[in-house]
Amino acid sequence: MRPLNAVDELARITRRHFLGSGSLGLGGLALGSLMSGGSLMASPAADEPFAPHLSQFPAKVKNVIFLSMSGGPSQLDLFDYKPELLRRNGEDCPASLTEGKPFAFTSGTPKLLGSPQPFQQYGESGSWVSAALPRLAAMADDLTFIKSLHTEQFNHGPAELLMLTGIPRTAGRPSLGSWVTYGLGSDSHDLPGFMVFTSGGSLPSSGKAGWGSGFLPSVYQGVQCRTGGDPVLSLSDPDGMNRTVRRQSLDALNDLNRLQAEELRNAETATRIAQYEMAFRMQVVVPELMDLSQETAELLADYGAQPGAASFANNCLLARRLVEKGVRFVQLSDWGWDFHGTNAGEDLRDNLVKRCQLMDRPVAALIRDLKQRGLLDETLVVWMGEFGRTPFREGRTAGGLHLGRDHHPYSNTMFMAGGGMKPGITFGATDELGFHVAEHPVHIHDVQATILHLLGLDHTRLTYRFQGRDYRLTDVSGQVVQGILS
Repeated sequence: MRPLNAVDELARITRRHFLGSGSLGLGGLALGSLMSGGSLMASPAADEPFAPHLSQFPAKVKNVIFLSMSGGPSQLDLFDYKPELLRRNGEDCPASLTEGKPFAFTSGTPKLLGSPQPFQQYGESGSWVSAALPRLAAMADDLTFIKSLHTEQFNHGPAELLMLTGIPRTAGRPSLGSWVTYGLGSDSHDLPGFMVFTSGGSLPSSGKAGWGSGFLPSVYQGVQCRTGGDPVLSLSDPDGMNRTVRRQSLDALNDLNRLQAEELRNAETATRIAQYEMAFRMQVVVPELMDLSQETAELLADYGAQPGAASFANNCLLARRLVEKGVRFVQLSDWGWDFHGTNAGEDLRDNLVKRCQLMDRPVAALIRDLKQRGLLDETLVVWMGEFGRTPFREGRTAGGLHLGRDHHPYSNTMFMAGGGMKPGITFGATDELGFHVAEHPVHIHDVQATILHLLGLDHTRLTYRFQGRDYRLTDVSGQVVQGILS
């Protein structure tokens, strides 16, 4: 047997031995963390990455349902009413607004475009909502509008990546849901902390990077679910494999993985074991959870959901069922909101209304359902797109039959509902034409910081060391939007 060298001796020192025999011990380390202003948030244990962890301070909500409207809904035709823009419909857009600014498909002097959708004020709050969203309009007093959202990105992929990962490049950054589950774990023993659904017939422009774990351990990536076939790919056992045989094969595999973990000390090996065990439990829980036929006919009709169908309505109902079971972060991406007006399907008149009908009913039902079940106080619902739309006609449609708007990073509208929010308020405003933010600008990083804050996480302290530096979701910016918090 070869003699032990220094590296061998170091490897024999376990973490438990180090913490127990250190001169200050674990209590001293904790005291030092407190005195230096550090966080005492429980770190995810390597063998229990799904277990719930302590937040950094008392949280207002436990779960998030993030509704991503992929393509960029037109805030000027849904929420941001501009009578002056309507009055000046067809006029040249002032050069002072567009000069030196990049747009995706517009150059020269575009024509201003007032909304073809009628607007009305709703509720005691008097919030302006267009006729395209009658059910959400009826719930205006439950919603918190931010009408001063802005970003730097004017193309779909980078803008979605900024919204969902905090950086506009496909550089493997963790998504919002991954950061949340890394920081807090899951309240469900049988389900992942982060689950994802897509609708609209296509993946969002950011692709699967929008729910990837980046440089975080892969256990924190979003699990994509389907509403047809196996709810999760490869969930069912293959022919000839029963639960007993599956358990035996999994035990043998786990033994091999543990041997590898002891030898190589790679955190991803422990992650692999945890994922195998979670998958085994999901095989029992998920099929029943995804079976919407258990819901009442009245509730299905309220959402517009149909058991077995693939739809945004089904996904909204499933999101409620998931947070009810303790899933920490549910992300719904709905593709199809890119209304340029270059063809009949992208027209801001009838076709926008048709698109809204597929979204309006289930989102209103989701908020109402959560409220009736006492879940809205502990759940945050976020509705937003990656950017807004221009107050002028998209350049390629000048003089054409169809109405559409170009990508617009300079102003946008979103809404939230749930615990910790001031319901029935409008925060921020744009100028009279809806081009620039005029009051209380809110950047995408500010939204991310606010979501984390409501979950009991300080966005500046939720970090992960990678390649020699500490990274965070909000990069080097972001402020909590205090004006919308109760």
